[in-house]
Amino acid sequence: MIFTGPYPQPSNQAKPSYRDICENPQFIVGGASRTDICQGDLGDCWLLAAIACLTLNEKLLYRVVPQEQSFTDNYAGIFHFQFWRYGDWVDVVIDDRIPTFNNQLVFTKSAERNEFWSALLEKAYAKLHGSYEALKGGNTTEAMEDFTGGVTEFYEMKEAPKELYKIMKKALERGSLMGCSIDSLVPARFETRTVTGLVKGHAYSVTAVEECKQSQHKETKVRLVRLRNPWGQVEWNGPWSDNSKEWTSISKAEKEKLQHQNAEDGEFCPTLFQDVFEDFKKNYTKIEICNLTPDALEDDKIHKWTVSVNEGRWVRGCSAGGCRNYPDTFWTNPQYRLRLLEEDDDPEDNEVACTFVVALMQKNRRKERKMGANLFTIGFAIYEVPKEMHGNKQHMQKDFFLFNSSKARCKSYINLREVTQRFRLSPGEYVIIPSTYEPHQEGEFILRVFSEKRNTSEEIENRIEADHPVPAPASAGEESEEDKQFRTIFQQIAGDDMEITANELKNVLNRVVSKHKDLNTEGFSLESCRSMIALMDTDGTGRLNLQEFRHLWNKIKQWQGIFKHYDTEQKGSINSYEMRNAVNDAGFRLNNQLYDIITMRYANENMNIDFDSFVSCLVRLEGMFRAFQAFDQDGDGMIRLSVLEWLQLTMYA
Repeated sequence: MIFTGPYPQPSNQAKPSYRDICENPQFIVGGASRTDICQGDLGDCWLLAAIACLTLNEKLLYRVVPQEQSFTDNYAGIFHFQFWRYGDWVDVVIDDRIPTFNNQLVFTKSAERNEFWSALLEKAYAKLHGSYEALKGGNTTEAMEDFTGGVTEFYEMKEAPKELYKIMKKALERGSLMGCSIDSLVPARFETRTVTGLVKGHAYSVTAVEECKQSQHKETKVRLVRLRNPWGQVEWNGPWSDNSKEWTSISKAEKEKLQHQNAEDGEFCPTLFQDVFEDFKKNYTKIEICNLTPDALEDDKIHKWTVSVNEGRWVRGCSAGGCRNYPDTFWTNPQYRLRLLEEDDDPEDNEVACTFVVALMQKNRRKERKMGANLFTIGFAIYEVPKEMHGNKQHMQKDFFLFNSSKARCKSYINLREVTQRFRLSPGEYVIIPSTYEPHQEGEFILRVFSEKRNTSEEIENRIEADHPVPAPASAGEESEEDKQFRTIFQQIAGDDMEITANELKNVLNRVVSKHKDLNTEGFSLESCRSMIALMDTDGTGRLNLQEFRHLWNKIKQWQGIFKHYDTEQKGSINSYEMRNAVNDAGFRLNNQLYDIITMRYANENMNIDFDSFVSCLVRLEGMFRAFQAFDQDGDGMIRLSVLEWLQLTMYA
């Protein structure tokens, strides 16, 4: 049974059942069609325009809206719908409670009072994003892609290609979904009507594109585009509007082909003139075409794409480097190696090239909007990999981007859920850098590459490894002045047994470090010194002798040099992005997940790492690598530990 939802009813009125809304409720009446979608009080015209497009393709429609659901047969008060969600198809189950007021549906409704599939679909989509409120305002392409798993391309009308009609016609023939809109430069004027009956800041569905012969001029053809307003009313009143005289110039058969009818149903046909598409181009700002992918439709007649999908995330202080305008951090963004393996079958101008589309989509921003998560401004750049680096899966370093320009890039960074663009490049290896415009913006994304021919793309992850140089033996010659001070301090603190504890190590190190004014540090913490003893304690006494301490001090001096190299302003800290280079200079090759962990564990709230934290990190890394190698007897990169061994290892590290 359909019950009212969260919208208030008069206090003396009981919640009505579906019989208070209508007689004989049906899930679908006479087949799902575009006239079943009429917008209510929710500002989700973008979603409803996409649903109207969806009704034009039964195979797609019934994947999203599974058939054999009804209010009678096996009715259990629930319905389910399917949506593409970041690479997977998910099933969303809802109950049948729909928001009403005075026994009228508040949001989407059908022209048939007893038909509810569109209202229930809207509710399922709202559940997918957390609430009805989350559906306020959006882009038609979001819903189109969630219904198909496809990829969207935009065409700005002011830059429309000459073959726009052909593109639109072919797109509908191959099952693509298509919408258009009129931008409003003034936000306060969104969804306001123009004198021609069109609405600014509003989404329309493109439901047909036809070329019709005019009966009195048999050699003349007129190109028409059938559009639908999700409101179910408010139509174009210019040439070829429902009651205009132009319709008398074409035959009844042509009218039937366009399903023309004189009704205020939100559907109308502005003209696309033979050469310049004046009416359509003049009145609409952009058109959006959602092309289908192999997982959306299994039909040999429809174009197939080769698709590679990668999921990633930008992490503040580690891999959220911003765009090329920020060269110090841009290189830290996630990197994806793209291999274009086969050229197109029909090269343009005899050019050997590969056509592909890159689509960068940010995840979950609409769902998290109630927590203040607005869409980031996102984009990407593509760099050609030098031939000598082909097959090298190492993360490209800062210098590469300082001395190489991008081979291709998205037209602009923009705050849409997805940025897409089509490219033609020679076969070879490339690296794609997806990023937010500003650095330090944290979020998840999915990067898809579509091509007519074979391609592969994968995230570049450094091989995890460490260098372990053998400490230089103590010189047999005269001790340096520093060595003499070092021995004297050690003897004073260690006493007769010539071994020091963590507390004593802290005193020794801080007395020595205090003489290095250029380090600008408050010294080492007790916890850091405990980790150092665990690293250097070769005989398991929990103390360090003079030789062990000397080895430790040599390491600290090496790390001190690295730290000073990146602490260019001598402020006593390095930023978390430079930490990646510093760790590499210390002999450790890590991947993004490990750099994320280091940032979370050792950086402060300003994403800076002081000298104590820097040394503690390197001590921990060296200790864990050394312990792993001790257990990895056969060198296959895998070890097996008992609970006791695991606890012994981690507790003392």
